[in-house]
Amino acid sequence: MTNLVLKLAENARSVGVRSAYGDPIQVEGVTLVPVALVQYGFGGGDAGETEGGAAGGGGGGMSVPIGAYVKTGNTVRFDPNVVSLLVVAIPFVWVAGHALSRVIRALKK
Repeated sequence: MTNLVLKLAENARSVGVRSAYGDPIQVEGVTLVPVALVQYGFGGGDAGETEGGAAGGGGGGMSVPIGAYVKTGNTVRFDPNVVSLLVVAIPFVWVAGHALSRVIRALKK
């Protein structure tokens, strides 16, 4: 089990930037570099001393395409994927608003 965890940690360390930024793509003289929001999670456990206990683990990940860097001539700009940004931003704004309302309520007491 320990070997597996160490191997996952080594692989996850080198995946970061390659997962967030895609390979450059050439389209009619324009270079596009796709950008994504990437998140990973891993876990494991060992029921060691209990009878019939088993060891296990799991992991998962997600990737949300948030836009692309576009290079035309000597200019580079970021073009966001508006739909994906809304999918990410709406829950964030809701959670932030909910947390802020709880803080305000607590301060009023």
